[in-house]
Amino acid sequence: MELVGEGGRLNAGTLDGLPAHVARPGFDRAVLGIGIVHLGLGAFARAHLAAVNDAALRTGASTEWGICGVSLRQTDTRDALAPQDGLYALALRDADASGAPRQRLGVIGSLRETRVAPEDPQAVLDRIAAPGTRIVSITVTEKGYCHDPASGRLNPDHPDIVHDLAHPATPRGVIGFLVHGLQRRRAAGLAPVTVMSLDNLPANGRLLRTLVLTFAARLDAGLAEWIASACTFPCSMVDRIVPRTTDADRQAIAAALGVRDAWPVVAEPYLEWVVEDRFAAGRPDWTAGGARFVADAAPFETLKLRMVNGAHSALAYLSVMAGWATVDEAMAQPGMRRYLRALMGQEITPTLPPLPGLDLAAYGEGLLHRFANPALRHQTRQIAMDGSQKLPQRLLGTVRDRLAADAPIPGLALAVAGWLHFLRGADEAGRVYEVQDPMAQALACRRELAEQAARQAGEGSAAILAWADVMTAFEPVFGDLGQEPRFVRAVGAAAQLLRSQGVAGALSAMHRASAG
Repeated sequence: MELVGEGGRLNAGTLDGLPAHVARPGFDRAVLGIGIVHLGLGAFARAHLAAVNDAALRTGASTEWGICGVSLRQTDTRDALAPQDGLYALALRDADASGAPRQRLGVIGSLRETRVAPEDPQAVLDRIAAPGTRIVSITVTEKGYCHDPASGRLNPDHPDIVHDLAHPATPRGVIGFLVHGLQRRRAAGLAPVTVMSLDNLPANGRLLRTLVLTFAARLDAGLAEWIASACTFPCSMVDRIVPRTTDADRQAIAAALGVRDAWPVVAEPYLEWVVEDRFAAGRPDWTAGGARFVADAAPFETLKLRMVNGAHSALAYLSVMAGWATVDEAMAQPGMRRYLRALMGQEITPTLPPLPGLDLAAYGEGLLHRFANPALRHQTRQIAMDGSQKLPQRLLGTVRDRLAADAPIPGLALAVAGWLHFLRGADEAGRVYEVQDPMAQALACRRELAEQAARQAGEGSAAILAWADVMTAFEPVFGDLGQEPRFVRAVGAAAQLLRSQGVAGALSAMHRASAG
């Protein structure tokens, strides 16, 4: 197919010339105002929030809900999308009944403006404080909250927090941008806004509110009072698998579009969004895109964090060590599929809150099917990033509930041991990789101490228990769990399995133990 339009690039001028099978925005972008400022313009936000927002805009109910997307660190997304007038393709991929990959393409149009915070922090603050802004949403991953993952408290020593308290005109962290932007709104006598987290954190809205108020109180008690009384922080649960876009994805999508898209997004067709209906200044009708508004999102958050994210992390660390590069490759291993089914059914499900009308067994099987999607090629290394920030929410809360019920934790312990094993930075074949984690240096030091303790303890079970004792005593991740002998012993036993038998052997040994 010949490329169409100026330079063969996706933009407003080439939109009408796209193939008929490509869905496109069904609303007038020229009159679309900006009502949403989104901090953290990554692939997930563009495949989830923006896609759902497009569906709402297509209903024609309002023209005030365009999105200003803000990148907090890099220029790449802005550089790719600005020449495209903010347009990009969303490729939804799965497999048909025969297992053959298939794809559905559409162009997303609700992104009206892109900003790069380090280049022009004033512009970002001005947009948060603009009269038309009514929602400020964020997807910055767990590490962007500048908090202690184990306690949930703001980390006053975090470099972004220290900087942003001292430099209100040029913040660089998400908490700083939120508070200083809200401070400008209050000073200008403008209406409050909704601040909405879309990150995988327990009670994400309440956590974000606590962090914002803690920061604001250090600036101005009156500001903290205004935010607490006027702004809302709804909790939400979001779910869609969005792998990192590759050059091969760009090439395939360009061939299907007939024009070049510098930064398309790939995702699974499945989408879930449960959000508390507490908005300070109105909201779009996101139900048109599959969102569900509820009074309390907590049960759904717990379901997502423990079943989806917990199982994903367990799979990722073990798979990286085994050399299974993608999630579907890992799911093709019978031992991995058996392990995840048992982990969800026997250890995670009993800790979940009541979810009337939801068949948890069917939900788990559906999750295994989603993980096995061969069209996504989701890299296990991508999921394995930032484990120090993810484990407390995804796995350790479940561990605590199981121990409180005096219930066994072999599968959870294997997942935790898998992360600790992963921290050595080389897989079972000796292939070296970088441990990408904000606490990577501290964790490397902890590993050295643990190995030293193991050598001093001698050999066998005493050595691995000494190793586990030191590793689980790392309070920023494990909190007080390191003082729980049942947890330390279980992690030590799982680590010994991984060291002696490898990932595949450990999965087989666990299956034999459960069957026996």
